[in-house]
Amino acid sequence: MQLDAEEQAMLNGERGEAVQEAIRLQMEIGKFWGAKRFVPVSNVHMMGDIEVLGDGGKGYLQRMAASNARAVCSTSTNARCVDFSYAERLNQDPETVGKETQVIRFLKKMDISTVDTCINYQTVYQPHLGEHVAWGDTGTVIYANSVFGARTNFEGGPSALAASLTGRTPEYGFHLDEHRRGTFQVNIDFEPRDYADWGAIGKLVGEPNQNYFAVPVFTGIKRRPSADELKHLGASLASYGSMGMFHMVGVTPEARTVEDAFRDAKPSHTMTITRADIDRVYAGYSAKGSPLNLVVFSAPQMSIYEMKALADLFRGRRIKEGTQVFITTSNGVKSHAQQLGHLQTLEEAGAVILEGVCFYILQNLPQMRDENGWKNIVTNSAKLANIIGAHKFNAILRPTDACVDIAVNGKE
Repeated sequence: MQLDAEEQAMLNGERGEAVQEAIRLQMEIGKFWGAKRFVPVSNVHMMGDIEVLGDGGKGYLQRMAASNARAVCSTSTNARCVDFSYAERLNQDPETVGKETQVIRFLKKMDISTVDTCINYQTVYQPHLGEHVAWGDTGTVIYANSVFGARTNFEGGPSALAASLTGRTPEYGFHLDEHRRGTFQVNIDFEPRDYADWGAIGKLVGEPNQNYFAVPVFTGIKRRPSADELKHLGASLASYGSMGMFHMVGVTPEARTVEDAFRDAKPSHTMTITRADIDRVYAGYSAKGSPLNLVVFSAPQMSIYEMKALADLFRGRRIKEGTQVFITTSNGVKSHAQQLGHLQTLEEAGAVILEGVCFYILQNLPQMRDENGWKNIVTNSAKLANIIGAHKFNAILRPTDACVDIAVNGKE
């Protein structure tokens, strides 16, 4: 790789051993992807919870922190696996909870902002068109590339940490113009009504087109989707299709027209999605034996407007005895929800609002499943419906109001 004078100084160890180790790792990543050079990044978002790190990863962070490694650009953390306020109630392992506390301490020592959110693009930092960032977490990356027109690849935990220490990332993938053009067209022949509809679109597009460099171009959109609707679409595309970018003509910044989106190339194929297709997605999910006693709003975390919408739906109602409802969000959103009264409304209904986590990465989730007799999980998140199967749940994807009705009535 071609190095500038500052990068060469890093490689020579002039910025310390931690930075030298970081740029060596990045050079190996660049070599694998055929990158010719680095690009400066202005912001980093990294994953680093103990459930993913394990003792080896924790030890690595401890060593880096002890070597006086410091982030040279603004760096935030993704959702973690423990909400310390609820760890005992959820019967999470005290030793692991203690290790999570240590991880946070190491990150803070490296001047990393432990905001613990997977919606950093809604609550912490919004990059602009053409800005290079180094983000981890599938939902954050596809949102940055698509909705903001910023440039990032899926950064693993070690590579994101390296980027925070060097202020660089290898120039490959979605940092390059050639990978940002649309590759196939998706015509939306109906008007989505709910976040779950947008997630179902992501499932229908992602499953048959699983390719990191596949970039769908959406046409036929009759109104501008909200930030939360785009959030659910992107998270689902990334989950079902491993996709890192999409275009929506007339909505996203690199797709003012169809020609802009494809950059004069021809689409490999075209698919159309109708209301009937969405209905078939919902019909493909059904309860299996056990009661509908778990409803989860998570993956991604809830925005303040999603929290308000849920509060409006739950107001004056009570969750059925024996049913548990979990809502995950960030510290900032939860604080605002409390100030606005949404939190109180949700808690009066019987919901549990978890801060700084996403449900599917909760430490000890399989044990929670068995202890509570959970088998079915009802959710409006297509991403969660996809990924939760790894923990042996039977997912049931439903629109938001239907999820609330199930929580209250215990049945569809």
